[in-house]
Amino acid sequence: MPLEAIEPRRLYRQVADQLRLLIESGEYGVGDRLPTERELAERLGISRPTVREALIALEVEGRIRIRVGSGIYVTAPPADEPVGGEIEGPFELLRARELIESALVREATVKATPTDVAALDAILSRMESGNHPSPETIALDREFHVAVAGILGNAVVTRFVGELFDQRMTPYFARLSEYFETGQTWLVAHAEHRTVRDAIAAGDPAAAEAAMRQHLRQSQLRFQHSFGEDAGMGKAGGRMPDAPPTRRKAKAGAGINGRNET
Repeated sequence: MPLEAIEPRRLYRQVADQLRLLIESGEYGVGDRLPTERELAERLGISRPTVREALIALEVEGRIRIRVGSGIYVTAPPADEPVGGEIEGPFELLRARELIESALVREATVKATPTDVAALDAILSRMESGNHPSPETIALDREFHVAVAGILGNAVVTRFVGELFDQRMTPYFARLSEYFETGQTWLVAHAEHRTVRDAIAAGDPAAAEAAMRQHLRQSQLRFQHSFGEDAGMGKAGGRMPDAPPTRRKAKAGAGINGRNET
């Protein structure tokens, strides 16, 4: 039998798997509250965004329900096969976009014409009246980033940026947006897009790169508010049961199996 490549499990999926096993084993029953996001992060020795991605994955699967201001509750197992799979988490995607698009916009600034800037202005004008989150505003967000890439005149690059953006069109990202994206965050994001446009119009590649990097970094931060730390105490005082020895936190800041994670 031919050997097949072994791919490492993404960290947020490892966390989701551990929590799912605790639920399936009866450690947490239907209606029980899980430990808070902060407690889970401390117990597992990983970052809170990774815990948040795991919780969102379990909610999409129908295993838990996150009630902002109340806690994280176990729900009845879904009747159908749960949604799962090895997909990129929202934070992983946004970090990739930060790296790629901040580099692309630098080159785009050198090539930008008044016509290109006018196209960005038209998109920004339509974005001002958007009611976020909605399919309309997400489409406009995509249009802006694709338009910036399009300045390079390379169809492969333009298509790649569009496809990269489209990876946010998943149940995981949609659920995260429901919790953390509002009309106010849309206004802030619109201003960040405007800063990118202004740097391109000024012909300043360094400023354009910094503005795009800042925009996508802030996009990550907008998803990093808690679900309500003081309310979601788990059963038995909110403490996780002890994990097997190989899963214990080796030291502060160490991830699962002793791997550092940020």
